[in-house]
Amino acid sequence: MISQDLLDILVCPVCRKPLALRGGDPALKCGECHRVYPIRDDIPILLIDQAVIEPS
Repeated sequence: MISQDLLDILVCPVCRKPLALRGGDPALKCGECHRVYPIRDDIPILLIDQAVIEPS
């Protein structure tokens, strides 16, 4: 899926905090603003309008 090296440099485009892999469906979640960015075909989609805001 996504290498650890890539995960180490990916940040949320809104608040610039690190992203973490979310369990279940392939997605990256920001712990600060709670946005969830999808991963499609092993490519993280870091577009703000594609993100979903989840409650903590």
